[in-house]
Amino acid sequence: MVAYTKYEDFIEQVVRAKHDFGSATFKVALSNAAPSAAHTTLSQITELATANGYTAGGLTVPVTVAETGGTVTVSCTDPSPWTASGAGITFRYAALYNDTQTSPADALVAFWDNGSSQTVTAGNTLQLDLAATLFTAS
Repeated sequence: MVAYTKYEDFIEQVVRAKHDFGSATFKVALSNAAPSAAHTTLSQITELATANGYTAGGLTVPVTVAETGGTVTVSCTDPSPWTASGAGITFRYAALYNDTQTSPADALVAFWDNGSSQTVTAGNTLQLDLAATLFTAS
């Protein structure tokens, strides 16, 4: 099972109004290096390099905000898939970040840990299954 973890700094950045879930662009980047919940920006993680069908900076992740009965839910849906080429794409972690925010730039939101490295061979697609509630507030 894929484990979801919010970065610690994310909550502070929400309180400081650094994330606009209605208009910001959120992206997901891949890594093989273990993230720390204390990381704050994309530059602190060891992202995969552009190669074999993966493009550094990752893919856009649609984010939605819904309010029901006084509870706000922020969710994300799956990004478009990558198509692996050459030696394929191997990763373990997927990190969600705010690509629009500039201070701090590329602020991290959360990451998913697959539990072990995943490899997608050339010609196959990598479809992340992120459809998840990022957080709720009431």
